[in-house]
Formats: sequence, structure tokens, C-alpha cells
Amino acid sequence: MGVDASGQPTLDEIEDCFVEVVAGRLSRDEADRWAARWVSEDGIVWDSLSWWALDLLCGIDLPAGESGCYLHDDEQVRTWLAELRKRRAL
Repeated sequence: MGVDASGQPTLDEIEDCFVEVVAGRLSRDEADRWAARWVSEDGIVWDSLSWWALDLLCGIDLPAGESGCYLHDDEQVRTWLAELRKRRAL
């Protein structure tokens, strides 16, 4: 995933991260590490939608106890992607 001229990911790239996870082309661990880099970066001012989406991605790989399942299942991730697209359309 790339970044824009300012050095930070665009909302398109953040959405693409969700798309790649949903499609199984990007692991949850990879998505989490990518988002965590940006969430923890000092000095970046995010718009509210980008921050909301990055915050969801940062933690997308959290386990649900010892079951081997994720705290947020695949359906939840698809719901987040749909919500992101809905909010972008407003």
C-alpha cells in the first residue's frame, strides 16, 4: 500500500486495505501492522473518516480468547467496509 505526496495513506488506500483483507489477499496481521504504523505516527492530522477506518484496521487481528477466532469476524469486517463506503458517499 502506498502513500500520498504528504507521506501518509489516502482514504482510497485505507479502503483498499479493507478490500484486500475481505478478499483474503492481505492477512489481518499485515493490515494491523500497516494501520498501526499510521495510528502511532506523531504529527499527522487525520480527517475523522480516515482516523475511524485506521482505528478499526489497527486491531483487526485481535484474537477472541483462545478459540483461534478473531474478536471481529469476517462479517464485521465486511460491515466496516460497507460503512466506510457509505460514509464516503455522503
